Amino acid sequence: MPRNAHLVGSVGLADADTVFRTVSETLGDHCPRIPDGETGRRGYWIRWQMASFENSAAFVNKEVSEAREGFKDDLKRAFYSLDPSVNPSTFEMAPLGYADEALNSWQTFAALQAAGDIGPEVRFQVSLPTPIALVQSFVRMEDRLAAEPIIERAMLRDLYAILEGIPHDKLCIQWDVCFEVLGADGGPPLPYADPVGGSIDRVVRLCAKVGPDAECGIHLCYGDPGHKHVVEPPDLAVSLAFSNGISQNAAALGRALTFIHMPVPRDRHDDAYVAPLRGLAMADDTRLVLGLIHLTDGEEGTRRRMATADGVLTDYDVATECGFGRRDPATIPELLQLHRTVCER
Repeated sequence: MPRNAHLVGSVGLADADTVFRTVSETLGDHCPRIPDGETGRRGYWIRWQMASFENSAAFVNKEVSEAREGFKDDLKRAFYSLDPSVNPSTFEMAPLGYADEALNSWQTFAALQAAGDIGPEVRFQVSLPTPIALVQSFVRMEDRLAAEPIIERAMLRDLYAILEGIPHDKLCIQWDVCFEVLGADGGPPLPYADPVGGSIDRVVRLCAKVGPDAECGIHLCYGDPGHKHVVEPPDLAVSLAFSNGISQNAAALGRALTFIHMPVPRDRHDDAYVAPLRGLAMADDTRLVLGLIHLTDGEEGTRRRMATADGVLTDYDVATECGFGRRDPATIPELLQLHRTVCER
């Protein structure tokens, strides 16, 4: 199959219109789906969701700390307790805002596509964090399992609004699976006993909620605070465990997965890192996306990582490891052109 470029989510340009136009002009047919860039208040992934917890009656007794286990940045972190008077099986949070953002951006996307500025086969991509990302980021450890159903219902309400408001044959939903991967590979501990199995069950449950006519993909992530991973993966073994586990639950999904994205760190062009891919067991209609593009060593370094991957398999699409919404906007045209270059030859 032709090699395509995948954009994980954030693209640090001025607004959705600029992202759509710039990506379409640069990548053209090599980019089958385009996100809105998560611009504005969403520029630092889920940090904007602090307001959802601050304004919810279910979450009280905010505690602010300078750091937390597994995180090296110096930003203050706020964690909330679940109000003991709240029934987690019935309490409904206010909308998280993901649907509003997606539906607004969809109007821009649809207008550009109708005008011919975006190709007719290109889909609008909406990247959503798993509920566990919000649980881990904003809730105290002792309340996380109890709070999870509240947060999952809120996320699913946003998902359903997106599915209702955007034609499924024009839509791709990407689930950002980060804290689950970190918890399975030595990062901040998860609130359930089986980091891999418990996480796979949750991700499969989310994917099953996406209608069969919309695309659905998985971004496996090790975080990007300060442009560094929270945990450096020793190899792709954990990514493989997630990929195979999710794929092998295809019956529970009730739909095909469109793609699974895995990260490849800049300095990992060695055989040992990609060796686990020999055990890859994805369905034939699921594309592997390797996040091996790094602007800091350009085409030469990207080709070196691709050559190593080619020793195991050659049929994959390319991407960066994570979104690039927090880099200097002036570097983004060059980074997008690098995507095109390695797709073309």
